[in-house]
Amino acid sequence: MRAYDPDLTPSWKRPAPVPEVPAEPDLVVEEVGTGFCGAVIGCEAGTVTLEDRFGKHRVFPLAPRGFLLEGRPVTLVRPAAAPSRPSRTASGSIAVPGARARVARAGRIYVEGRHDAELVERVWGDDLRIEGVVVEYLEGVDDLPAVVRDFGPGPDARLGVLVDHLVPGSKESRIAASVTDAHTLVVGHPYIDIWEAVKPSALGIPAWPSVPRGQDWKRGVCRALGWPDNTGAAWQHILSRVTSYKDLEPELLGRVEELIDFVTA
Repeated sequence: MRAYDPDLTPSWKRPAPVPEVPAEPDLVVEEVGTGFCGAVIGCEAGTVTLEDRFGKHRVFPLAPRGFLLEGRPVTLVRPAAAPSRPSRTASGSIAVPGARARVARAGRIYVEGRHDAELVERVWGDDLRIEGVVVEYLEGVDDLPAVVRDFGPGPDARLGVLVDHLVPGSKESRIAASVTDAHTLVVGHPYIDIWEAVKPSALGIPAWPSVPRGQDWKRGVCRALGWPDNTGAAWQHILSRVTSYKDLEPELLGRVEELIDFVTA
């Protein structure tokens, strides 16, 4: 027995079926009833919005056979929703929604100053809280060997240290070399100050200015860039332009990741 067909129109008189086409953005179609031709700029439940070459917008229903695509009738349908991608933290790690901060580990990461700590928190803060890693600042590394001894690193309390201007022959390199504790890792970046680890492009400048030796580097930068002579305000401006790891130089990114891995191993 054939299934009941409520449409009494003879099959030979019925219009041939037409393809269904997702109304993806920028798809150019012509609306059959009005002849309006334009590109898809939006598709809501039951309607599609087109924009013609003059910038005029028109909204049409997603009617069967309602549009021409390259001169052929089609039925526009709402595009399937794109699968949601896992969101990421500022450091590029996959975010863990609703994750609670872990109880702080005995291990620590030490950085030289407050600006270093604020930058690390801005980019790696979510990761550090999940891992239970606390970042503290030292106000310089001149007394680093004594700081390490006082901390007393061990297998369950590893210590990572991030040093500015860690280049061969520098004072910082000599201090770092004097730390030989097996449960302490001292790494660094080549920049005179953590400011310079922010990419110039993030600030809209071509490059960090060169400051003559003997001058205060931060104040010299402010003068060269025409900023007010207020290093605190300058730093807040710099920090506000950092939204993710992409705004930082790789020489800093690799070292911080290395420290996090070491402390959490």
